[in-house]
Amino acid sequence: MSEIAIIVGSTRPGRRSRAVAEWVASQAAQTQPSSGFEIVDLSDFALPVLDEATPAIFGQYSKEHTSRWADTVARYDGFVFVTPEYNHSIPGVLKNALDFVYAEWNDKAAGFVSYGLTGGTRAVEHLRLILAELQVATVRAQVALSLHDDFASPTSAEPTACTPGPHHAASLSALLDQVVAWSRALQTVRESAPA
Repeated sequence: MSEIAIIVGSTRPGRRSRAVAEWVASQAAQTQPSSGFEIVDLSDFALPVLDEATPAIFGQYSKEHTSRWADTVARYDGFVFVTPEYNHSIPGVLKNALDFVYAEWNDKAAGFVSYGLTGGTRAVEHLRLILAELQVATVRAQVALSLHDDFASPTSAEPTACTPGPHHAASLSALLDQVVAWSRALQTVRESAPA
């Protein structure tokens, strides 16, 4: 059984990413019962701005918070990143979390559910480049939610319900299918990697 983390990529007050992650988890439970999906919220980790003296590629983590994050990332076979678009890119907290560890990301699969005024697509373009450097295989299927059409109160500063249009369900199902299939395929790569 593949274990997939749904990563909540924003910690900002009033964020919508938690509601989006819960929608993804709910859909995954219905369409992917043979895989395990779990929400991993960056706000539960309180990672400081990267404070490791040694680059993550060497795997020499000296801080307790880094080891805890590394153990969490290592547990999963794949990821669904839920990200808003901030200034044509991803939130700083998500980039920071990606930079903290390295080998724990390698040879796994990832998909993207983004949101923003233009669906968050530019954030995903940047995220694909970052994940390529971390040796994460990203799937083609993507869900891009509009702040105008897919949330109950698009102009509210408070967290709002995620109410995606029905057409997003098919896109999400394709994304989840691809992430699970690629995660299973990459398991053989992970198993044959030198220790």
